[in-house]
Amino acid sequence: MKLSHIITISLMASALSACGAGERLKNIGKEPALSSISNPTTQKGYRPVQMPMPTVQPAAYSPNSLWQTGARKFFKDQRANKVGDILTVAVSITDSAKMDNTSSRSRSGSDDVGLSGSVGSVLTSALSGISKDIDASSLANASSSSSSEGSGAIDRSETIDTSVAAVVLQVLPNGNLVIEGRQEIRVNFEVREILVAGIVRPEDIASDNTIESEKIAEARIAYGGRGQLTDVQQPRYGQQVMDIILPF
Repeated sequence: MKLSHIITISLMASALSACGAGERLKNIGKEPALSSISNPTTQKGYRPVQMPMPTVQPAAYSPNSLWQTGARKFFKDQRANKVGDILTVAVSITDSAKMDNTSSRSRSGSDDVGLSGSVGSVLTSALSGISKDIDASSLANASSSSSSEGSGAIDRSETIDTSVAAVVLQVLPNGNLVIEGRQEIRVNFEVREILVAGIVRPEDIASDNTIESEKIAEARIAYGGRGQLTDVQQPRYGQQVMDIILPF
């Protein structure tokens, strides 16, 4: 790659990171700011969940009955069941994976083209005026070979045990609840963020208004952070741009 190309790419990377770098320079010596509490449904990119729904059944009422229609208990149910209610999600993830793959491939081939006998002698005599090194018995020789080897290994182990309070954002026509919970914890100059979202059945919510993370359908669980430590662990913007652009 030419020096001019490298300089151009470096300038582009600098321009892309100018806004972010300026913001970071202003916050030197300050703790990372916590996000403000806001309605998730008003955030940019939010879309209500749409899932295949069964046929809606007409509500049945029992006159002169002490049983509350749709209730799971005789007394008022304290578990989350409508938009705005809060429930606790017990996040427990123990994930481990180990894979080792190796592949090897090789191929070779050769081809010879020539004419012998009387036809070859005639052709050799006819072409001798062009070059005396032409031999009709060996007009063309071609050979090729290729080989490739690859190996890869993955050894991953992850364990997360925590609890997050989530808010009911939507009640689907079949009664299932769409929930989302966010939690931010700041320790010194590092902010830890936890996100839990998905769809739960009211029947899976325990009597103490908690639900286990493995019972959440379409679960989206994120655990990460931002701050000085996270920033140091990330490659520089220029290196990230070079890793994307360079073909080798």
